[in-house]
Amino acid sequence: MGELIGYARVSSRGQNIDPQIAALTRVGVKSEHLYQEKVSGTSRNGRDELEALLHRGVRKGDKLVVTRLDRLARSLRDLQNIAHDLKDREVDLVVLEQSIDTSTAEGRLFFNMLGAIGEFETELRKARQREGIDAALAKGADSPFKGRPATVDAERISCLRQQGLTPTAIAKELGIARSSVYRYLDRP
Repeated sequence: MGELIGYARVSSRGQNIDPQIAALTRVGVKSEHLYQEKVSGTSRNGRDELEALLHRGVRKGDKLVVTRLDRLARSLRDLQNIAHDLKDREVDLVVLEQSIDTSTAEGRLFFNMLGAIGEFETELRKARQREGIDAALAKGADSPFKGRPATVDAERISCLRQQGLTPTAIAKELGIARSSVYRYLDRP
């Protein structure tokens, strides 16, 4: 029998990867067979640990263990590519939270069904997000996409300049960068 090879991933540096690592070690993944990274899963770009795992980390008879399918891939196509690669190399996939084990016929069926549902959910989320952005942009002036509100008071800069203050003194008085003062003074 082969080794248990673990893969843990979170999408951003602010997320906690420790619960995944704990779950993988609880089922027997040894630390030397644990690959982990903090990177988006929407593509394989920049996922160096996943690439290392797929190219050097798994061998015939091993089992790749992840906590959830979305930790491995976010698109059905990518998930299927990974699954085909694993199958060709005679490596099984075990997904802990979704009780998938591709060494069984039932596990392979469930794996494919969950992958399709996951991609469907991602596409729905993208469509809803796009609808919300389009609706906000259609509002025009009330749109949240109009940029950050100005934090520099142009009238106050002008007033202080007319009082004879230098750009450096104005910046110090208002607690802003000198470059911001110059930017406002250079306006027509």
